Amino acid sequence: MYNPVTASLDASQAQTRDVTATPEYRSAFYKSLLGQDLTDPESRALTAARAEHRADAFNTLSGSASVVPAQTLGEIISQRHTQSGLWGEIRLFNIPANLAIPIGTPTDPAQWHVEGSAVDRKNITTTAVTFSAYELIKILSMSAAARRMTISAFENYVTAELKASIVDALGLAIVSGTGVGQPQGLLTGITWNAANSITPAAITGDNLLQAVAKLNPAFVGGAKFSMSTATLFNSVYPLKDNNGAYIFTDTEKGGQHRLFGFQIVLDDNLPAGVILFGNFRYFGVNVPQGIAVEVSRESGFTSGLIDYRALCIADGKPILPAAFVKIEVQ
Repeated sequence: MYNPVTASLDASQAQTRDVTATPEYRSAFYKSLLGQDLTDPESRALTAARAEHRADAFNTLSGSASVVPAQTLGEIISQRHTQSGLWGEIRLFNIPANLAIPIGTPTDPAQWHVEGSAVDRKNITTTAVTFSAYELIKILSMSAAARRMTISAFENYVTAELKASIVDALGLAIVSGTGVGQPQGLLTGITWNAANSITPAAITGDNLLQAVAKLNPAFVGGAKFSMSTATLFNSVYPLKDNNGAYIFTDTEKGGQHRLFGFQIVLDDNLPAGVILFGNFRYFGVNVPQGIAVEVSRESGFTSGLIDYRALCIADGKPILPAAFVKIEVQ
């Protein structure tokens, strides 16, 4: 259904992406960081992109911040480290901070409708989620000789460094973020009790099945197990039956580890002995304005270094806590 509010937001974001996705802007972004001369088309693209972001959070600190090109941002987000496997499972938003977003829940069925009668809206369930604007900052320092680097080499460096710092910090926050000045993680943002958690002395096949049974049936479709590599190979796959035979003999299908037919997401940010089962699409991370980078050639004057500051505005939190069950060895 057409919504003029969301349509205007989508149009505004599309316009910004169009600027940052152009080849001229991409080369201008890296040349400006390296201190190289820009062509006229590159200068126009850089000026246009900065004008688009003049009112956003990046320019509250400086008017010279440049947003990472769209292609580079896509590579940073997609090339996540394997230790942050949940990053590829959660829902990623690109909406203004501090805006309440209604998210539909799967717990209520559709209603049979009599032609001409009004639909009872009280049976339509949504939950409102508001993402805050927390700052994630990384300082990169390079020798002044970096000015002689090629654009492609410098882009590879920036992509690798931002992936290793920004994305991995968000990956850790998905699991254990405190919610104070940073996102709220799955382990800390959900109230765990006997209704949604199991605390055995050791992991068994029975309590893995118990976790599946505890999850609300509305979330079982698309549900997955998540645990660390150590937990999987030290505590789960070694499980044996009374005859000494391994319980899990068909542990991989299509290149994916599985338990009872459910996919396993390996995330080494989870502590050993902790297993989550649920639909991880009901955890959201919001990155409203991508990542901005600006350069300072004065801060490293005495050391001959050039400093680059990367700034990302982000937040994250569980959208529907009912979509998760936890097993934690005590």
